[in-house]
Amino acid sequence: MPWNDEFECMPVEKLEQFQLDKLKETVAWVGEKVPFYRKKFEEMGIGADAITDVKDVAKLPFTVKTDLRDEYPFGLCGVPLKEVVRVHASSGTTGKPITGPYTADDLAQWTECMVRNFYAAGVRPDDIVQNAYGYGLFTGGLGFHQGATELGCTVVPTSSGLTERQITLLKDFKTTVLCATPSYALTIAERAEELGIDMKSLPLRVGVFGAEPWSNPMRKEIEERMGIKAMEAYGLTELGGPGVAFDCEAQDGLHINEDYYLAEIVDPATLEPLPLGEKGELIFTALQRRAMPIIRYRTKDITRLRRETCSCGRTFLKMDKVFGRTDDMLIISGVNVFPSQVESLLLDIEEVEPQYQLVVRKRGHLDQLSVNVEAKKEVYDAGEEKRLEIEGKVARHIKGNMGIGIKVNLKAPKSIARSEGKALRVVDERPKDV
Repeated sequence: MPWNDEFECMPVEKLEQFQLDKLKETVAWVGEKVPFYRKKFEEMGIGADAITDVKDVAKLPFTVKTDLRDEYPFGLCGVPLKEVVRVHASSGTTGKPITGPYTADDLAQWTECMVRNFYAAGVRPDDIVQNAYGYGLFTGGLGFHQGATELGCTVVPTSSGLTERQITLLKDFKTTVLCATPSYALTIAERAEELGIDMKSLPLRVGVFGAEPWSNPMRKEIEERMGIKAMEAYGLTELGGPGVAFDCEAQDGLHINEDYYLAEIVDPATLEPLPLGEKGELIFTALQRRAMPIIRYRTKDITRLRRETCSCGRTFLKMDKVFGRTDDMLIISGVNVFPSQVESLLLDIEEVEPQYQLVVRKRGHLDQLSVNVEAKKEVYDAGEEKRLEIEGKVARHIKGNMGIGIKVNLKAPKSIARSEGKALRVVDERPKDV
């Protein structure tokens, strides 16, 4: 059941006309208000009058993360700062942070997207929502908070961390909805088991998880350990935060909020547009934002788009779960490897826990990949012979499915650092000057 029938169930032809109108408005807006885009458009000899079809978005220039860093903090802002009511930002761990300014209307649009996300996940006004995303500059905490508040839920703003307190509040407050990164949800489930608390006995019934790639086997693992329905929220700081796309009850692809975001898939090598159903890099154009409406943003996420009738009634385009990221992709023995692929295969092995790290090292001129994965306690305690047996089993399973040899290191339970936010899945130990 949609939250906003007018748009979520809009006939596709009408939706595309709406997108076209908003795309032309946005191109005209940034061409006038944002010097960065005005210069790009002038160099390409293009303007809003060149847009006569939504597919004409391919005529426009791409925007990449370095552009946002080069224009830090407010070079891409399309309004005077006196009209900006909030600023969020990325962590900036790999350079200057990505800033995200919002007008009051931008915040209202973001809130609408988050309400849709919650409603599609089965959340209703009488739910108690425990928000274990970090509050602050990160978009997760306040994005989920304002969506649940607008929906009319009781919101418990725990933020991330203090895992035992999270569990106490889940019990005492009779929380029905948990919001967190999927890796932190697993951390909560694991700690509850250690404390002898049966998560399945709690009122908790829905989790809304995002902020990091996670596989369908990881979803199943969370659902089984917590006794809930694990739903996804997809978004990026650059586009305003979570709520860009969301799971519905079918859990068969994420619906993109197409009245706010125009999606494309391009070949990551040639950057040429690909047809629906083809796997490639996901590109987004913000259609209604005013403080920072990004044009053709290269997300680096690898997925595919599909236009199909959904059992939930929504007509919005679907995107598959993110397969991997072009900047996370490793090339090992000529094979493209994404962490999510390895995660899926590890979760096939019942003797290991869903806690792992990939380690990349340089061996001669070649990259070498190994995986550290925790054994279940009874397996690890069975001794070295048993551990070697399981390491071989995991290695054969990976080679049989991916065609590459990966060294497997079975680790003691609880030896891999737990996450309260985004999990660190890849450790790159290659020399920095190589």
